[in-house]
This record gives sequence, structure tokens and C-alpha cells, in this order.
Amino acid sequence: MIKSAIMGSKHPSVWADLGCGDGLFSYALSGLLAPGSCVYAIDKIIKPHHEITGNNAEIKFQKADFITDDLKFSKLDGILMANSLHYVKEKNTLLNKLQHYICQTGIFIIVEYDTLHASKWVPYPINFDQLKQLFASVGYNDLAKIGERQSIYGTQKMFSCSAKS
Repeated sequence: MIKSAIMGSKHPSVWADLGCGDGLFSYALSGLLAPGSCVYAIDKIIKPHHEITGNNAEIKFQKADFITDDLKFSKLDGILMANSLHYVKEKNTLLNKLQHYICQTGIFIIVEYDTLHASKWVPYPINFDQLKQLFASVGYNDLAKIGERQSIYGTQKMFSCSAKS
């Protein structure tokens, strides 16, 4: 289902994966994009390197804190946040910041736990209903759940969704 939300174009696109960790979702995303596309993989604890994937999409790993740092790109076609938004305390502030990096027709893809119960692994949780309200507050009124599955780490579910303006 994420595939249909991302693969809207046969033209190269530019995305950012914020809080990419080891790049698992960056690689998955790059495999769904048109040849010649680019994914900026951003995390605080990675070693910067670049990689060309099998479909000729480039992944540019960059060490940065997406919450506090100025990021080195603009006019993104999309932003992926897979299990990273729950580390952001001031979510509205972050979304306002990200508006400067994404093009007007850009899309957000979010993967999160559908819970409001904080833990040491999910310090600032947000469920789907709250996420919908959050994105609407910054002009993204087209938020749709793409998929849902049970977490292997507890009783809560995880969801993925897309947000468009």
C-alpha cells in the first residue's frame, strides 16, 4: 500500500528519510522510486556515505539531527518518517520547519505506533487521530491510513499513512 502512495511518477524524485537509523526504510523507499531518484537518509548516529541502489536511485546518508539542525536540501517530493516522529516532543514546531523543505505537492509518509502511552522506546507517542489533527493544523487535510499491523514489541498496533496538502 505504501508503494501506491509513493510511486505516482515515472520521473526521478527527491525524498528525505528523517531518523533513518541503519537505512532499512531508506533502501525500501529507494526501491519504489523511479530510476535517478535520490533519498537523503538523515540520522544523528550514522557514518555519512552514498550508495546507488539496484534501480539506480541514490541514497545520500547524512549525519544530522532533523529536529534541531538546518537540513541541506529543499524542494523535496516527499518526507518519510518511519518510527521517528515519536522522538519529537514539539511535533507542530517540527512540521512547520519541514514546510520549508518540501514542495507544495509533496507527500509525507509516516509509520508510527498507534498509542498514546509513553515508554522509554516511544517517549512522545501519537496515535492516528492525533496525527490527523496535527497535519491538518499545518494544511495537510488529506491524511489517509495506508496500512496497519500488530507490533511485535507489544500489544499496540502500528500504522502507516500518507499526508498531502
